Amino acid sequence: MNLTRALGSIGGLTLASRVLGLVRDSLFARYVGAGFASDAFLVAFRLPNLFRALFAEGAFSAAFIPMFNQKVGDTAGDGLPTGLAFARDVLSVLLPILIVMTVVLELAAWPVTYMLSGGFNDVRADQFDFAVLLSRLTIPYLMLISLVSLLGGILNSLQKFWVNAAAPILLNLTLIAALLLFHASDPYGTARNQAIAVSISGVLQLLWLVLACRANGVRLGFRLPQVTPDVKKMLSLILPAAAGAGAVQINLVVSTALAASLLPHGSVTYIYMADRVNQLPLGLIGIGLGTVLLPLISRQLAAGEDAVAMTTQNRGLELALLLTLPATVALVLCGAPIVAALFEHGKYSALDTYYTAQALAAFSIGLPSYILVKVLTPGFYARSDTKTPVRLATLSMGVNLLLNLALIVPLKHMGPPLATALASTFNVVLLYRTLRLRGHFEPDARLKRRAWRLALAALAMGIILWLLEGLLTPYTHGGWAIRTGAMVVLVAAGGLVYAIMTFVLGAFARDDLSFLRRKRA
Repeated sequence: MNLTRALGSIGGLTLASRVLGLVRDSLFARYVGAGFASDAFLVAFRLPNLFRALFAEGAFSAAFIPMFNQKVGDTAGDGLPTGLAFARDVLSVLLPILIVMTVVLELAAWPVTYMLSGGFNDVRADQFDFAVLLSRLTIPYLMLISLVSLLGGILNSLQKFWVNAAAPILLNLTLIAALLLFHASDPYGTARNQAIAVSISGVLQLLWLVLACRANGVRLGFRLPQVTPDVKKMLSLILPAAAGAGAVQINLVVSTALAASLLPHGSVTYIYMADRVNQLPLGLIGIGLGTVLLPLISRQLAAGEDAVAMTTQNRGLELALLLTLPATVALVLCGAPIVAALFEHGKYSALDTYYTAQALAAFSIGLPSYILVKVLTPGFYARSDTKTPVRLATLSMGVNLLLNLALIVPLKHMGPPLATALASTFNVVLLYRTLRLRGHFEPDARLKRRAWRLALAALAMGIILWLLEGLLTPYTHGGWAIRTGAMVVLVAAGGLVYAIMTFVLGAFARDDLSFLRRKRA
């Protein structure tokens, strides 16, 4: 497989989805602003986001793809019917579980909303009832996105990565259409329409995956539940994988609940908007790398190519650092103009921008670790080991809770993001150390030689951005064209300096391009 080409395909579609997500958030800031209505929707939206991260981008893929690949074999030839039979067995058990789960969550929407929000801070009974209503409207998305995960996992195993990567675009397009066509003068009405649009987008994503599967000869159908030994094994892997892959998202749920219960209204929105900007490089780099590396490493290990698998993971780490370090520096230093250009219009004020930029800087400190988790965990999942990541993630979640409690009062809206960043870094250290102790990963000479050079190149870029920020910040408050132009200049200048410095310092060379294009088994 061409690692770079596959990452480019997924990354390009994920970038399109994330850009549309920023458009959606910009419109949301315009029509809803930062207050209780926005906080209520974002709490209701947190649970679907959690499930999407755990299943669509984490646990289900981690448990299902290696087993499906073992059934299919190295090619999608004679082994494909066996793999599809396994997928049918999984669907027969998964669908009833999801239906029951959806009904239970709808009935328990009040305590679920309370758990996610801590009851909010200084809230009236009718306001909390409104938040519960929004949760009920978004809960069906959980079942739909889980079914999307099953079909997307099959297509990823067949190397049809782009189909699943394109699905989240439908979510953003649906929410954007709802904002443009059904926004109300009352922010509460707009928030309600957004919650309805979330579940509608789930239907559209499922339809997209069903049609794509049929176009690729994949037809599952429905059958009575059959809990086969393979299904039992996969189910036993899902829960550990969910906690292991979703440590960051679970940390965000804890942060959201503490912010909603202890901080003034609007704080949940500041943290959410900061996280959305932080998610742009995470989605483009981390999710793309994780999606490509898991099936690739699992196939290499199945073929007995342990050395090749280790080289693949080294190159994945190198690629992650190459793309992540400059993004980290840019978001920490230039958060204010970025947030102003994206969100500061309509009901979103300059004070909202200031607080959001502070939260973004705290989040971004952990950006390398968020992405390195996606690169390191395939080293466990490809070996059908989902218990170790969950054990380590549990430790990091404990650290996150302690840091949240310690930091939320003195740092306010910056406390939860900083706690999440530090806890994620702790998780990466544990994952890396465990892989090395087991002999499953060893940084090669090339990675050691280039890692510190990439850090120096990012630092040089940061100096230029710091000098330019003061000059360009006034233009981030103008019209749409002026805002866009200012951001293009800022990004282009930083990117050019970083590219030049990587070549000057020897952190990247033209010969690497031909290596990265080389086909891999």
